[in-house]
Amino acid sequence: MKNIVITGTSRGIGFELAQLFANNNHNVLALSRNTNSIESLQHKNIRAISTDICNDNDLKKVSDFIENNWKQVDVVIHNAGMLINKPFTELTSDDYLEVYKVNVFAVAELTKIMIPFLNKGSHVVTVSSMGGIQGSLKFPGLAAYSSSKGAVITLSELLAEEYKEQGISFNVLALGAVQTEMLEEAFPGYQAPTTAKEMASYIFDFSLNGNQFYNGKVLQVSSTNP
Repeated sequence: MKNIVITGTSRGIGFELAQLFANNNHNVLALSRNTNSIESLQHKNIRAISTDICNDNDLKKVSDFIENNWKQVDVVIHNAGMLINKPFTELTSDDYLEVYKVNVFAVAELTKIMIPFLNKGSHVVTVSSMGGIQGSLKFPGLAAYSSSKGAVITLSELLAEEYKEQGISFNVLALGAVQTEMLEEAFPGYQAPTTAKEMASYIFDFSLNGNQFYNGKVLQVSSTNP
């Protein structure tokens, strides 16, 4: 039984991941602003904390829970994401800040408070996007989103180097299009080739085993181009 922290668990990939880990007898700390869906599962292995990952006071609730109940964390999955689809000339500084707060700054802050609980063999997995991969096909309207997903890739590579002596692994999964509520909201009517449940299954396996083979790496998880 491992201790798993997952962000963005109210829907989509995060919601499916929380169930996968819990059903396989792992302890799950499910973090999302809206906890109604995850709490409705009433799963004995899931503890949901209503968390705005951009809020320091909310992150303190997370660290307090771990300190008082778990003492250590085996896997952290940074799954929460923010996407704004606007033409470049319509994007404002506030738009960029809103996206970067969730996709980059919150990832850094949550990782920082997790460090004291991560031991040799712990695995930090960040969910990025093919849009953040240099040389990949880009979509118009996603300047803020895709650039933030590129930034978080570099952050993870740096952390892998900084904490390699402690045996903590940091890896990134750059996902292609997945049929989630966030995708539907950004691109109404678009049909992705992969379901949230299918992608969650892949991330589940990688989170538990991928650090045996990878550290500081970015894996492109897409059956299409991009």
